[in-house]
Formats: sequence, C-alpha cells, structure tokens
Amino acid sequence: MSWFNRKDKKISEDKKKNIPSGLWLKCPTCSEIKYKPELEKNFSVCIGCNHHFRVSPNIYRDLIFDKNSFSQLFKNVKSTDPLSFEAHKKYKDQLISAVEKTGYNDAIACYLGKLNDRNILLSIMNFSFIGGSMGSVVGECVFRSIDYADKHNIPFILICSSGGARMQESALALMQLAKTSSKLAKFKSSGGLYIPLLTDPTTGGVTASYGMLGDIILAEPGALIGFAGPRVIKQTIGEDLPAGFQTSEFLLEKGFIDHIVSRKEMKTKLSRIINLLSQ
Repeated sequence: MSWFNRKDKKISEDKKKNIPSGLWLKCPTCSEIKYKPELEKNFSVCIGCNHHFRVSPNIYRDLIFDKNSFSQLFKNVKSTDPLSFEAHKKYKDQLISAVEKTGYNDAIACYLGKLNDRNILLSIMNFSFIGGSMGSVVGECVFRSIDYADKHNIPFILICSSGGARMQESALALMQLAKTSSKLAKFKSSGGLYIPLLTDPTTGGVTASYGMLGDIILAEPGALIGFAGPRVIKQTIGEDLPAGFQTSEFLLEKGFIDHIVSRKEMKTKLSRIINLLSQ
C-alpha cells in the first residue's frame, strides 16, 4: 500500500481547528439548529417558529431602555444563609456559584431609566440564578422597587422568570409573597402603575403573588405560567391536560393575562400602554 503514502513531504496536513463551543443551539420547539450569533440578532427568538429562548437580564435592559439612559439600583443587597441550609450542597456555596456563573448578586436586577424619554423603574428576574427563585433578596428588591416608583411617581415594570420561592430560605422566602403583595396594594391605592411581564417560566410563589397583580398583565409567547407544574398536576388528578396547558396563549384564552407581546414589539407596546394608562 506504498502508493497510499504521501510522497511530497513539503505538503503539510491541515491541523484541526478549535471551534468554540456554544455557537449552535437547537430550538426546543421546531428542533432546527440555530447559529447563536444570528439568533441573538433576532433578540434570541427563533425565526422559524417564534420560540423565545431564555435570556439574561441585560438583554431585556438593553431592549427596553433608551440607549445609555439607565442606572442600576440596590446593587449592594445580597443573600445570606440565615438557616445554614444544606442538602446536596451548602446554600452559601450555591450562592457563590450562582454569582460566579451569572455575574449578578441574586435572581433580580433593578434599574432606573428612560423608555422613550419617560422615566420608569424596571426590575428583571434571572432564571439562571438558582432557577430565578424568590428569596429574601428578591422580595426586598421588589419591595424597594415599588417604594421607589411610588415616591417618584413613575411606572414600575417587572419581568418575571422564576421557579418559585427559594426552598433554601424556607419560611423567610414564603414571607416575600405577603410582603410584596401588600406593598403593591398600597402602590395601587396611591395611583401607581404596575406592569408585570411574564416570561418562561413563571411559576410557584411568583405567580401566586406579584406576577399576577398587575394593572395589565403581559406575557411572552409560549411562556410556561402557573403554580404547580403540568406533570405534578397530571399526576395529582390522574388525567391528561388540555393542549397548550399553562402556556401564555392558554392563559390569554382563559382571561388570566391581558396581552402576549413578542420581544420585537416589547418596547413599543410598553411605551403605548404606559402613555395610555398614565394619562
């Protein structure tokens, strides 16, 4: 098989090129493979089926605010481990890992800025931080956001993405439902405008509190919204669930939310709603 050997030693074989990982994503709805940089140009929305991929808070921040018009609030509020909770991993170690992974102090980021030259307060939950779970810090930041919006007479927009209350904080996490809901009631009584925008997923204690207490409730297309998950409900009642159960489209049909808004039109729709309801 000597004829198989290369005679010209001057010709070098190409070395394998290192291709960066994470450049390609599979759409969970249509199963098409997407080139990530092109997907991001479309606000991380699948061109083929309109599936809205989960994104970090900075994507929503840059999408909604006027350029260079925002500043972050409550940056120094950080979670502690008051119960010394430990399961498969110590809670304090989970917090350290989540901060390193996301670059955020907790599962929420709060900003003051302008939306089409109008001042708003925007808080954005982060599902990548321990499943967007609501602990003491998330509840405190929502409380402070409402208080700030009330004192300065500006609209409050909250983008929700959460698996529910943070079990590592036990009853301290559950207390945030009453804490935020009562603060919202006072905000509304003084004429404040509150708009929650529900993204995939919005479940558990967030749905049971400030997620469903808006003057007008918006949601992204195809978002999972509910209290318990569909598998838990199916196992409990022992029956198959309706098609599209707990999606934003299903909830819109049943009257639980007011409007479905895609990312492309999010800033425009929010601006129109604020202008209409603030008059």
